[in-house]
Amino acid sequence: MKTILLIEDNDAIRENTAEILELTGYRVLTAENGKVGVEKALETRPDLVICDIMMPVLDGYGVLHIFNKNPQLASVPFIFLTAKTERTDFRKGMELGADDYLTKPFDESELLSAIEGRLNRFRHVGPPPGQPATADDLNEFINEARQVADLKSLPADRKVHTVRKKQYIYTEGDEPTRLYFVQSGKVKTVRTNADGKELITGLYGPGDFFGYLPLLEMTEYTDSAVTLDDSELIYIPKEDFTQLLTANVEVGQQFIRLLAGRVSERETQLLGMAYSSLRRRVADALLRLHDQHPGELIQLSRDDLASVVGTATESLIRTLSEFRQDGLIEQTTVTGGSATTGIRVLQPDKLRRANW
Repeated sequence: MKTILLIEDNDAIRENTAEILELTGYRVLTAENGKVGVEKALETRPDLVICDIMMPVLDGYGVLHIFNKNPQLASVPFIFLTAKTERTDFRKGMELGADDYLTKPFDESELLSAIEGRLNRFRHVGPPPGQPATADDLNEFINEARQVADLKSLPADRKVHTVRKKQYIYTEGDEPTRLYFVQSGKVKTVRTNADGKELITGLYGPGDFFGYLPLLEMTEYTDSAVTLDDSELIYIPKEDFTQLLTANVEVGQQFIRLLAGRVSERETQLLGMAYSSLRRRVADALLRLHDQHPGELIQLSRDDLASVVGTATESLIRTLSEFRQDGLIEQTTVTGGSATTGIRVLQPDKLRRANW
């Protein structure tokens, strides 16, 4: 059963619309303003959002802005609901990333058609956030893309390639020939300066794509990709990836969103390295890893985590010890070597709010 979050401040419209949706077979969460709506979405990720624009506390534009900034909610289809019909309001909503727009008053068939259209179209890259990916997830992605883009020649089945721990997948200066999908394991992308110091530019786990930027830019790799664990990867040839992007706008938009999120992450990381204190940088790195898979153990070598933060390993160890003493994290020994540690974030909100 699909879950729809309905955010509407008018009691009569909210109740009547919710009743229609429930009779149609949807599970409905309701909220009387944007703030409550965001809180409910964070508690239970909806499959689609219908949101009024003009509301107290937090308007619809603010709700969509928060959704776009949250990795867990960014891919949720979003339909604006409003009584305003001015073209400027329509354009503003679309520019912010809304998927559709309904003008009040609307009839039942118009509402249900908009919802079904959004839910039935291709809306995600990889599995839902927090769920492990399998080869079936990628095949589903390929199949959906083929249906949307009518790519009948695109193979549906992909061979799984096993890559052992600490093996290079590609190196800086190589010419890109394929897109990579992580079925299991972990992969890091790194850059090394003239002194041999390593900076981790990205971490990828189950359900993640990587190696797509050089394909889009048609340039050589500017970093190297290395497995952190024994990993299972699925390769998508460059020609198939290009066909996916060019044959249909809907498919291409997913990779644009994916790319935009990674660019924003990279900018935040670089700004933090330039201006934030060491404690703030370590906290931000832990929060990024925690948000990717909430509640799971962060398993990285101390050297790798230090490379993510951009600091010396000794400084990282000292800061982690302070966080542990403050009750913000817990550390465990991970089988496989004394240099590897497992970290669980115990108080993410406190880490976020702390002003170091």
